Amino acid sequence: MSETLPSPITTLTASQRTQILNLIRRAARAEILPRFRALSPDQIASKSDSQDLVTAADVAAEAMIARGLARMFPGALIVGEEATAADPGLRDKIDEAETAFAIDPVDGTWNFATGLSTFGVMLAMTRFGRPVFGLLYDPLNDDVIWSAEGEHAVLQSPRRAARVLQTSDGGKVEDVTGCIPLFMIPPALRGAVAATLPGFRRVLSLRCSCHEYRMLAQGHIDFVLSAGLTPWDHAPGALIVARAGGHVAMINGDPFTAGTKKGYLLAAANAETWGRVRDALTMLIDTDQPWAAPKQDGPDHD
Repeated sequence: MSETLPSPITTLTASQRTQILNLIRRAARAEILPRFRALSPDQIASKSDSQDLVTAADVAAEAMIARGLARMFPGALIVGEEATAADPGLRDKIDEAETAFAIDPVDGTWNFATGLSTFGVMLAMTRFGRPVFGLLYDPLNDDVIWSAEGEHAVLQSPRRAARVLQTSDGGKVEDVTGCIPLFMIPPALRGAVAATLPGFRRVLSLRCSCHEYRMLAQGHIDFVLSAGLTPWDHAPGALIVARAGGHVAMINGDPFTAGTKKGYLLAAANAETWGRVRDALTMLIDTDQPWAAPKQDGPDHD
């Protein structure tokens, strides 16, 4: 990574970014990895329903990361997933905050709690709701994809040279692979969206925004559709995909900010692919209601 940042909008120095990454690494080693496949029943709880989980790892890792950020950036708004569960009004302040951090301490909590390896840590820095720094960390492999406004997205792995990332070439609908969280689509629209799935080359859902955005930024898939918008799930990935050459916007064409709550976010390999996927999902364009699933479904990204 360059020692100087090319964009004057981004306030983080190279040293500050390294401090943030080291903080996340320490939280992963102290609070997340020791509990992976070792959670007792009393360390797993439900939030909105039985599929929407929180674990002792989520709570402890977020507290550790939030404490560290507060020391590094006094006065910054810190919006964590678990803190917001306790104080829902916290996320309403993010678009007005000059400097804010959105944290998902364990993205893919259902996967983590059930012993699946597809989980990660997500963090974004925002300025008045606009993501200006994003980080997608894989605790098991100890590697990170990160970027800042004005920079290329980079994959940084231990003992390997940093690799600049580029999204795929995309393509026609029948040639692209992407993620659609069908369970997060309102029941009234779910059938219509499901009817479009055979038209794509392949559609999947990892139940983990962190790894879906990582795959898109690396060119392994061509698009990610997201619902149930939260700043910690989408601000980091939206910035990183854009800095890897992708196109990211709300499905109705509006820009995304960390405070966006309604509608559907579409990230794709490029603007042409974004437009083709959007045209295949036109039934969602005028739907701006916040996601509200039936009790048995639960959120797709934890």
